[in-house]
Amino acid sequence: MDKTELRKLQDFLRRAFSNDAIRVTLDPKNTDAAVVAFGERVLGSLTVDDEDGDRSFAFDMKIPVERPVLQDYLRKLFDCETLKVVARARKTDSVELNNGEDFIGVISADDPKGKSYTLQVAILDFDLEDEE
Repeated sequence: MDKTELRKLQDFLRRAFSNDAIRVTLDPKNTDAAVVAFGERVLGSLTVDDEDGDRSFAFDMKIPVERPVLQDYLRKLFDCETLKVVARARKTDSVELNNGEDFIGVISADDPKGKSYTLQVAILDFDLEDEE
């Protein structure tokens, strides 16, 4: 990932979560990955996928809370009251995260008891085209 991609990814995540304090920096241990942080707190990682000639990115963030408080936790974390956890049609093992009506990603349980979750956000190359 280069500096231009990192900036575009940062801008995308800032828009998605309505928070300009999100930072995306190159992972010093892996040039095909980035670290996503909010203040001093590392939120998760961004990895690049170049399979099939299409460039895309995956943001993964661990969420250390149970299902009943997911929405409140994320709203407080990002200081964004428009974040909504929404049930998925015909799916019981995961939920969607939206900002208002805009889809952000999927939240899946890490364990059968639902004690922790992972947010996965797929970012396609055309999602970043507006930032050029």
